[in-house]
Amino acid sequence: MNRKNRMFEKSLTLLAGILMGGLWALACAQPQVLEVAVGKLTPGSLQAEPSKVALGVLPHPAFAHAAGASTGKSIADIAQQTIKSVVSVASTKMVLSKGTAMSPFREEPMLRRFFGPPGPSGPRQQRGLGSGVLVTDDGIVLTNNHVVEGAEKIRVTTSDGRELDAEIVGTDPKSDLAVLRLKGDLKGLVPLPFGDSARLRLGDVVLAVGNPFGIGQTVTMGIVSAKGRADVGITHYEDFIQTDAAINPGNSGGALVDMEGRLVGINTAILSRTGGNQGIGFAIPSNMARPIQDALLKHGRVARGWLGIAIQPITAELVKAMGLDSKRGVLVSQVSPESPASRGGMKSGDVVTSVGGTATDTVGQLQNRVAATGAGKTVSISVLRGGKTQRLSVSLGELKAEKPSLSSVRQGPAGEGLRLGALGAKARQRFSIPDSVQRGLVVEAVQPGSLASKAGLRSGDVIVKINRKAVGSVSRFRAALHAAGGKALLLIRRGRESRFVAFGY
Repeated sequence: MNRKNRMFEKSLTLLAGILMGGLWALACAQPQVLEVAVGKLTPGSLQAEPSKVALGVLPHPAFAHAAGASTGKSIADIAQQTIKSVVSVASTKMVLSKGTAMSPFREEPMLRRFFGPPGPSGPRQQRGLGSGVLVTDDGIVLTNNHVVEGAEKIRVTTSDGRELDAEIVGTDPKSDLAVLRLKGDLKGLVPLPFGDSARLRLGDVVLAVGNPFGIGQTVTMGIVSAKGRADVGITHYEDFIQTDAAINPGNSGGALVDMEGRLVGINTAILSRTGGNQGIGFAIPSNMARPIQDALLKHGRVARGWLGIAIQPITAELVKAMGLDSKRGVLVSQVSPESPASRGGMKSGDVVTSVGGTATDTVGQLQNRVAATGAGKTVSISVLRGGKTQRLSVSLGELKAEKPSLSSVRQGPAGEGLRLGALGAKARQRFSIPDSVQRGLVVEAVQPGSLASKAGLRSGDVIVKINRKAVGSVSRFRAALHAAGGKALLLIRRGRESRFVAFGY
């Protein structure tokens, strides 16, 4: 009897569950509108005025309105407006062709597609495609130098289909920027306003607009993946915005815009193993591009600031050898005589921590900030010297081709073993040691497997100092190294540059 009662109770429970489920499904099937409070913001007020909005009836996907907080525009609105300011740039130049080797298979029609047709030697016309950005309503276009480099003829196509000739106002290969001036009917051109690239934050949504592969105006979307990318090896001066917005060949010189529809970068390069987009694109920030554009328009060239120092990154080994607290900052390995840096009180061994009140943690940052400050300007430079911070005021010179520029001293290929010799006439001739190196010991040979190899010393290097003291003989060098427990900070000369080396760490 008890068993029958339990079964009866279970049946009633099951039926009740089925009944409740059916009622719930029926209720859900009835048309309903889910209401939310939408705040209407007015300038100077953060109070929301509730209004009822039915979800699912927005005119565009909700994400498209992510841009509208400050402008009231959707992503589509911004894209439509930006396209009017981005142009396609076609350049033509003559190049010398060495031709292609003849093959018996070239005359076979079925195999010619594999070997290609015979290629004649001599001059031939080469065409290139890229993009550009209208920055004024009178036809000034900002683009990449590599888009128009060496061009004999430049043809620009606007978004409304006009084809206009263009002339080069000025180029700056060190930043890969160029300024063009359009000719012809310039009525109705829509310039793109500049934005402040310094305001960008990681994760901000950006649009890339250009002419990839020559197929026509294209808009892609992504985020700011990184800022201040330097030492990439694309240009001499690098401070790139990294983005995952799709950038492909032909996008070079196009616009990177923020969610206010302002120009925050000039798309320049991609990092790719295939030649196509792999989610790592680089753009020159607007705060770097705009002053270069202005200089090219006004003077036809860029007058960059010049300090007259050789610099190198701080490695973990140098931190130990120099007794530093961290790897932050940039190490000064050489100060040129009678240079702005020398007159301003900078010394070899200083660690530059800031320029103009802005921290400098990398070689690229130091290079860019000194260059961007400009020739003839006075800048405040903070250095760490002997464990104490000193602030120096330096009047910058102008960087010219014949002057040694700020340079990064990179690690050389590993050698090993160490045989030292005196700095005499034979050593100078054998290793091409300049006359400016007057004291030191010459590294005559580097033996595999030694500490010298791990330190990166090479034959021909001149060891000038050990632990900040001048070295004049092999015996004194050995004694100083022994006293330091086999670990020492060396200052060496390699060619015309100096650098610090952490030996034995």
